[in-house]
Amino acid sequence: MTLPAAPHPLILAMLTAVLAVAGVRLAEIWLRRRALLDHPNARSSHSVPTPRGGGLAVLAVALPLLAWDTLTRPADAGGGLPWVLLAGGLGLALLSWWDDLRNLTARTRLLAHLAACTVGVLLLPLQGPVFQGWLPGILDPLAVVLAWAWFVNLVNFMDGIDGITGVEVVSLGIALALLGLLAAAPLPVAAPLILAGAMAGFLVWNWHPARLFLGDVGSVPLGYLLGGLLVMLAASGHWAAALIAPAYYWGDATLTLATRALRRRPLAQAHREHAYQRAVQAGLSHARVSTVIAVVNVALVGLAVLSVTWAPWPPLIVAAALVLATLAVLHRPPRWLAGRRSAEAPIA
Repeated sequence: MTLPAAPHPLILAMLTAVLAVAGVRLAEIWLRRRALLDHPNARSSHSVPTPRGGGLAVLAVALPLLAWDTLTRPADAGGGLPWVLLAGGLGLALLSWWDDLRNLTARTRLLAHLAACTVGVLLLPLQGPVFQGWLPGILDPLAVVLAWAWFVNLVNFMDGIDGITGVEVVSLGIALALLGLLAAAPLPVAAPLILAGAMAGFLVWNWHPARLFLGDVGSVPLGYLLGGLLVMLAASGHWAAALIAPAYYWGDATLTLATRALRRRPLAQAHREHAYQRAVQAGLSHARVSTVIAVVNVALVGLAVLSVTWAPWPPLIVAAALVLATLAVLHRPPRWLAGRRSAEAPIA
């Protein structure tokens, strides 16, 4: 039996969003019945027990539609997400669900992430060196594995308040689709829109006050899939766009990690030192912080597109300045932005 062809990418994205809205609601009911709850602690940004594992529904919707698109849409028509990404995303989802239930060690998680990224680098149809010849020989793929694994983890680290990862994935998915259309390279267009649609549906239930959380089962495979698409984009020659589109996420996570390293604090220990967490502690609501990040992401999407259609360096410099300014504002929100103090998280 021959599968019918996947519809237009925009229709597929809207179908994904509708299915995700229904699927996430069913997942919430099931998670509550099973008492699979994320209980608040000293480092949480929520104050009531909330179901964790909404990523189960997100991936249950997205992965089959990604496979359908890959099977029926040729790469030159904006389809063809590499099977290694689908397999890696599914494998990491299974491992991360087990982690959500049983709390695997940090070493086990990291080794799994590195293994998935290594296989991805070996099997992805990359068009050239990701670092554009700046790193010789084997150093290029080695650096790609480390950067990709870092991206997987930082998406997980940044998933700390209501709406933030939904906003990021929707923004990044739209950016990757636009860049796939504009770049002179066979990059997937439908796949990032499917991921954006799935997380748009999730946002219906995860916007503040969130009814459930994504969990590692969602954030880790999403980081892997999006990271793989960014690697493909950079290898096609558009390295600046690959840096600009997710700049807020990797900027906040990287600067926070570097600061903790300089202060000799445990890097694997949970904390509330990201800029977006500081903003909630200072009085901004989850919704307001996620909205600020969404606005910044709109500008980053525009700069990423500009780097492909014009020149890479000027948009990259503007994006870096924009992210640094946003981090500074979130660390010390001005009174007009903070408004009244949020009661969503205790002040550490």
